[in-house]
Amino acid sequence: QLQLAESGGGLVQPGGSLRLSCVGSRFTLDYYVVAWFRQVPGKEREGVSCITSNSGDSSNYADSVKGRFTISRDSAKNTVYLQMNNLKPEDTAVYYCAAGRTYSDPVCSIYGMDYWGSGTQVTVSS
Repeated sequence: QLQLAESGGGLVQPGGSLRLSCVGSRFTLDYYVVAWFRQVPGKEREGVSCITSNSGDSSNYADSVKGRFTISRDSAKNTVYLQMNNLKPEDTAVYYCAAGRTYSDPVCSIYGMDYWGSGTQVTVSS
């Protein structure tokens, strides 16, 4: 069974940084669109950032994170990262990575994703 596993969440003060990792098991992430989503209780899961498969070279970001978050791949480690800088309390959420075949703008849709991780909690608080 294909699996994704997120790590790197935690508690950080406003203005701080975290790097989330998404590792693929039993499949090669390079062949897939990979996206990060986040969700807070009572709200829908929202797209944060998305990167094309290695055949392309595009990424996108939600307006709320542009200039602060960066998505990237490390093919050798079969991992996609989300570097989050200048974190704000409103970034607090459970962050999920997902892999699929469909890249869309302005952010990738949950409906284009086929595989999901179980999530990692990010809390931004003083």
